Amino acid sequence: MPLHPQAEALRAHRARSGAPPLYTLTLAEARAADLDDIRAAAGTPEPVAAVEEHRIPGPAGDLTLRLYRPEPPGRPLPALLYLFGGGWTLGSIDTGDALCRRLTNAVGCVTAAVGYRLAPEHPFPAALHDCRAALDQLVARAEEFGIDPTRIAVGGDSAGGNLGAALTLLLRTEGGPALRHQLLVYPNTDHGADTPSLREHDDPLWFNRRSVAWYWGHYLADPADGADPYASPLRAADLSGLPPATVLTAEYDPLRDEGEQYAEALRAAGVPVDLRRYPGVPHGFFAMTGTLDAAGEAQAHAAARLREALW
Repeated sequence: MPLHPQAEALRAHRARSGAPPLYTLTLAEARAADLDDIRAAAGTPEPVAAVEEHRIPGPAGDLTLRLYRPEPPGRPLPALLYLFGGGWTLGSIDTGDALCRRLTNAVGCVTAAVGYRLAPEHPFPAALHDCRAALDQLVARAEEFGIDPTRIAVGGDSAGGNLGAALTLLLRTEGGPALRHQLLVYPNTDHGADTPSLREHDDPLWFNRRSVAWYWGHYLADPADGADPYASPLRAADLSGLPPATVLTAEYDPLRDEGEQYAEALRAAGVPVDLRRYPGVPHGFFAMTGTLDAAGEAQAHAAARLREALW
């Protein structure tokens, strides 16, 4: 379908602003612009009962773990480890602040956001191992954090969705907590993708195929690493035994097809999957609750799926 009128208005605003594509900027400029764009589109952040920051050990030094609580501590709650997007190159725990707040309230869970290391300073698989470290800390310190370690889900958007999918594969191989659910929002799933959606979407005012190549170029120190299933989950030989999944995609997104292919591959391997495509909206829409009605609808659906899994 055509762009939703709200998305068309957003595109027109971007055109008037003259803001250059992120992939034409320096890393420092792109990181600042990305955070500004996300905050502007997210609307007013919702209040939560409490926000805490902890330092946790990671594979190469301490990491920041931010916890969002829907109510004061007092009883163990389920938890969602939410991994921010940004092509493994941009983003921070501040990038996902408004989104984590909304999911915390809507699901009634503790939402944990980890400040994983970014590429190209720390290429694949550094971010994945940081995410594993954060999950391990949620379990090891569950009593301290007020979390029920038997009720944990993982989620993320874009590169965060990639990391969430990869984390479930890593846990299946290495052992670890049994996750209740995985929420994958327009995830990258294949470094070698050559899909219709990737070829079709080249609008410089949106996340496009050049954006995808730019991010992968930073994330992988060696392009050959793209064949590793922990970088490209769609290339895993076996997807059986993974947690039930909710996969959300956007019509105007170069990653649309590979996200949907991953959902179908999970389903073919016997994993319960809820797949939903949102028409007329671009990549990144999930965080745009201050701009696009579809964002609120998608977040409500994601929260309902997580509540069903965790409560």
